Amino acid sequence: MLVVIQDLVRQTSPGASYRLVLLHGWGADMEDLLPLGEELVNATNIPWELISLRAPHEHPTGQGRQWYGLFPPDWQAVPNAVASLKLRLLGLALNTEIPIEKTFLLGFSQGAAMAISAATELPLAGVVSCSGYPHPEWVPSTTMPPILLTHGLIDEVVPYEAAQELSKLLKAQSGDFVLNSFEGGHTIPLEIIPLISQQIASWLVKN
Repeated sequence: MLVVIQDLVRQTSPGASYRLVLLHGWGADMEDLLPLGEELVNATNIPWELISLRAPHEHPTGQGRQWYGLFPPDWQAVPNAVASLKLRLLGLALNTEIPIEKTFLLGFSQGAAMAISAATELPLAGVVSCSGYPHPEWVPSTTMPPILLTHGLIDEVVPYEAAQELSKLLKAQSGDFVLNSFEGGHTIPLEIIPLISQQIASWLVKN
């Protein structure tokens, strides 16, 4: 069943026991990652609830959305943006029979940074960060969910060094994470999708 409302798109299979939430990048909108999300959930043999959230703020060009101002970066807005996202995620769990512990996040670019920050205090099942970056002064918790980082080696928008910094921070907390790099730029290439699918499948075994 497909439901489209003002701030999200929801596709729910009968008997869904897991949720995948998509967080789009800066200047995109909630439909942007839906094809990827559909491919990932269809690769499993279990029913899912697939949700793509719309960022709360209009992009300065008037097209697309943003989680907070980025060019120039409005880092002071990040704490409130992350707190709001956490409330939305918890609200999704309260309104269905799928708990937050069976919720996965996948974000791209700014959406990935939001996903990683939101996961600091939420008992999520797993996080996929595609071309993401750490927010300034972000520190992972000792209870972080497992994380998959994917990043292009020649990313000119969010340099690969951002993934290396995330890895360094997560490793310092003995975090459960995997970094997969690819020869490419600021994108989610077709060849990385099977790796994402396999990682989600491995997390499902633990849940």
